[in-house]
Amino acid sequence: MSAVTAMTGRTTIVKEFGFEAAHRFAHKPDGHENTRIHGHSFRVEVALAGIPDPKTGCVVDFELLGAAIEKLRTALDHQFLNDIAGLATPSLENIARWIADSLKPAFAPLASVTVRRPSLGESARYDVP
Repeated sequence: MSAVTAMTGRTTIVKEFGFEAAHRFAHKPDGHENTRIHGHSFRVEVALAGIPDPKTGCVVDFELLGAAIEKLRTALDHQFLNDIAGLATPSLENIARWIADSLKPAFAPLASVTVRRPSLGESARYDVP
């Protein structure tokens, strides 16, 4: 059996998840359809980038990341997003930032979060500073 060669290049890993949720936009003019409560199916991609650990070969253990994401998915799924602290204006941009802010303390290699509304062909990517 041959020895494992340590990876030296930067690698990006991605974990995806989805959730269903409702929201409304108070900043739209009276009578606009988005001032009413409406819902979407959201798809999220969480990207982490770094040099894989020489011992594990991983940037981050997918099981640890998956457990953290499941907590977020549970907090978002079938909820009224406007009622979640930090999401009073639940645009795609703000949802992506909220997810990133929630994950960053535990996952230093967090690079970006992309939130999509596939039915509308829309997405926003938040690049973590």
